[in-house]
Amino acid sequence: MRMRFTFIAVVAATAAALAPISGARSESGRTIRIIVPYPPAGGADVVARVVANAIGNKLHGPTMVVENRAGAGTLIGTEDVVRAQPDGDTLLFTNNSLLLLPNLHKVDYDPFSSLEPICNVATTPTVVLVNSASPYRTLGDLVAAARAKPGGLTFGASPGALSHVSYEMLLHRAGIRMTLVPFNGTPPQINALLGQQIDTAFVDYPSAEGLVKTGKLRILASASPARIDWMPDVPTLIESGYKDFEIELWYGAFAPAHTPQQAIARLTDWITKAVQVPAVRSRLVGEGINPVAGACGAPFVSYLHKQYKEFGRAIREANIKVE
Repeated sequence: MRMRFTFIAVVAATAAALAPISGARSESGRTIRIIVPYPPAGGADVVARVVANAIGNKLHGPTMVVENRAGAGTLIGTEDVVRAQPDGDTLLFTNNSLLLLPNLHKVDYDPFSSLEPICNVATTPTVVLVNSASPYRTLGDLVAAARAKPGGLTFGASPGALSHVSYEMLLHRAGIRMTLVPFNGTPPQINALLGQQIDTAFVDYPSAEGLVKTGKLRILASASPARIDWMPDVPTLIESGYKDFEIELWYGAFAPAHTPQQAIARLTDWITKAVQVPAVRSRLVGEGINPVAGACGAPFVSYLHKQYKEFGRAIREANIKVE
């Protein structure tokens, strides 16, 4: 299910709320390309456009032009940035797929040496879902049922995607087996769960938000580091006994490797200030996306290394193969 807004509506609403600061130094003569390796209207695209609009309007920064370069599982857009001149005028806005793909395929880039991580711009929770008509009221109920009938329960996921790797990590940690039912994207997973053709799925919260709010789907647990403000009754996987189990869908900004540190510093400053703009924060939070302030530079790099290793281990343990 797509997010409940289009990127056009987001940009229009945000632009109306962003009045320029008088006296600020303008860099309106400069243009920066933001490459999003996804089609329009997805999470990475929306976050990129809202932040870009804030930088160009509120902060009197450069003109930020968002280009959608979808295809080959994000490889086309990602490699476009990797090959770009490292002059600070080209950015990549992407998500966890940057770390998943090199663990699944041979790719022509390294997520750490080919790119310069700038900031973790925003995150959204990932959640374990069941149909509300399901007998499973808690994650413990679901795990117990899977343990009693190895392979008898089904989970939906896109092979090799975050939804797949996340569930395989959970199955390994719980010591249980379920049967994968493959889907091409999150919307068909949600539809199958709604139609009770599968037992469970592990997806990003915005994709299920509407059906959760109307009571058609039930969240058993989130993979966030702490309980989410807007669903305080939903336990985390850590609380449920899975130590250090944290998987959020993040949206990050990257530059080509060897971009001058002065340019990185300026981009970091713009992005950090943009996500603190009230109009940006309210727009993203209203859609289940958390703007992140201050997760730039070394902390972001450390976070990426940790998740890259976790994904690699989960893929090897589950013997995930994607053609």
